[in-house]
Amino acid sequence: MDMHAIDFQPLEINRISQLISRRIPLVLSQEAEAAIRHTREYLDVVLDRRPEPVYGVNTGFGSLCKVRISPDDLESLQRNLILSHACGTGPELEAETIRYLLFLKIQSLSYGYSGVAVETVQRLIDMYNADVLPVIFEQGSLGASGDLCPLAHMSLPLIGEGEVRYKGIRRDAAGVLDELGWKPLQLRSKEGLALLNGTQFMNAHAVRCIAAAERLLQLADLTGALSFDAWDCKTEPFDERIHRIRNQAGQQQAAANLRSILQGSEISTRPKVQVQDPYSFRCMPQVHGASRDAVAYCRDIVSREANGVTDNPNIFADGDAILSGGNFHGQPLALSLDFLAMAVSELASISERRLYRLLSGSRDLPEFLVEGSGLHSGLMIPQYTAASLVSQNKQLCTPASVDSIPSCNEQEDHVSMGANAATKCLRVIQNTTRVLAIEWLTAAQALEFRRPLKTSPVLEGLMATYRQQVSFNQADRFLHPDIMQTVSFLDSIELQ
Repeated sequence: MDMHAIDFQPLEINRISQLISRRIPLVLSQEAEAAIRHTREYLDVVLDRRPEPVYGVNTGFGSLCKVRISPDDLESLQRNLILSHACGTGPELEAETIRYLLFLKIQSLSYGYSGVAVETVQRLIDMYNADVLPVIFEQGSLGASGDLCPLAHMSLPLIGEGEVRYKGIRRDAAGVLDELGWKPLQLRSKEGLALLNGTQFMNAHAVRCIAAAERLLQLADLTGALSFDAWDCKTEPFDERIHRIRNQAGQQQAAANLRSILQGSEISTRPKVQVQDPYSFRCMPQVHGASRDAVAYCRDIVSREANGVTDNPNIFADGDAILSGGNFHGQPLALSLDFLAMAVSELASISERRLYRLLSGSRDLPEFLVEGSGLHSGLMIPQYTAASLVSQNKQLCTPASVDSIPSCNEQEDHVSMGANAATKCLRVIQNTTRVLAIEWLTAAQALEFRRPLKTSPVLEGLMATYRQQVSFNQADRFLHPDIMQTVSFLDSIELQ
């Protein structure tokens, strides 16, 4: 069986997504185990000889850092921390997001700067491998002292508390631990804080969103190209020379991809009557390309975070230092997730404009793409659905990262709100996927009115597969299944 060793090698986002989608089991490398053990042994020794308080190790938390905790209460302190912070609300996180969250927490703790015991990291690995998924809720994190609330819910099963989903069933964690022969952990000093501090809730969403956004960039080009031929547009705006002289990388990539997709199209090469096409067709390279550049920027930030240490304080055993800072602050992710949401939202915005044009009854296409319009509404109302989704995207793209509400008696006086940025970015991606599906449904319908002319071999191949799943719309019918089947079709396309 394939195994992935948790070590210090940087992981690309695609590799993380591959590990999780394929459910490849994890194992702690000897290198990582040695680093974790070395730091824990140092922490155990240094506390006995260090006169000054160490935040979160032998003090209270947040504004209660002024309270010194006696050595006899250090383990109770960590347990109390987890119990008191597990106060999330709202919908449960999806199983896939929780797997990302567990993976990223394991990775962060394994660098050996957090002071946890090897047994604690190993239990997280065991939970990941056995698909024992803590019940975690969407709402509750400010994205400041890390994702305290959701990570507390992640940590509850370690101490035999809270709930998990095991084999698809929501159960008390204590019962599942007993069934698996796992004893609840007795957390040592610093461990609860190391588990709760961190940006893994935000970053789990961000890694998922980046992977999804990169796929949407390609689907937007494919769908836009199908609409382009269905509306009989001119290819001149995709000429390489135009994009070379502007010198924008994403724009040039998008234009090259659109040229490649449309290569060999009979429709594209035939003479055109119009002088120009609307921006939603003509400026696809500029709009799709700008989103490409934005996603690339966000990918870099998110990738660094996935390979970093984000709890506090950080322990440098070889330098005999315990340093309290703010690596848990989610601002890098908050800004990136807001930017990513806007970049993806624009793919939906321009998509809706293209499908709207296809329904207009111009360019030798029937109004709403159905014969006998009036008796039949054709594809009139799917555009309403797309418009609704695009409008909601605009509302969701109000940045979360510009907001801050102080907490903890003003000790945490500037917070990132990155968790809110994360959940709404995922919603924008889901909305955009559906808008692109509605555009594909519409463009595929319009293309049939161009027959016997053919579009490119690439698009004709996709159309042949699509028509096996969604038939040509000859008369009004129940359209929700068509839309959802088109979502599934787009999801099934193998992209380069």
